Amino acid sequence: MSHAIFETGGKQYRVKEGDEIYIEKLDAEDGEKIKFDKVLAILSETNPKIGSPYIKGATVTAKVVKSGKAKKIIVYKMKRRKGYHRKQGHRQPYTKVIIDKISVRASKAKAEQETEKE
Repeated sequence: MSHAIFETGGKQYRVKEGDEIYIEKLDAEDGEKIKFDKVLAILSETNPKIGSPYIKGATVTAKVVKSGKAKKIIVYKMKRRKGYHRKQGHRQPYTKVIIDKISVRASKAKAEQETEKE
């Protein structure tokens, strides 16, 4: 089973097919298919590929399950003995996706080189 490392929303995620992950909010409707093309690495047991920085032609396809907001966290700032304190709440928006497919499109030049070697 192969894993892929891709980048979205300023973060990197390691996934395999069938994984459910929560990522930064995307402008996508529920049920919509999306493609991530900033694939950093595809890790398989037989032929791992590492990009520099990205792998050309590699994509991770996912289906949007839902969008929402995470639980509220409290941000509390205080400076002792100064009478200063601020209390603020924050709910981080997210998009939940299911990874459908990890694919690499081999370039024509590489395919020709491989056939010449054989």
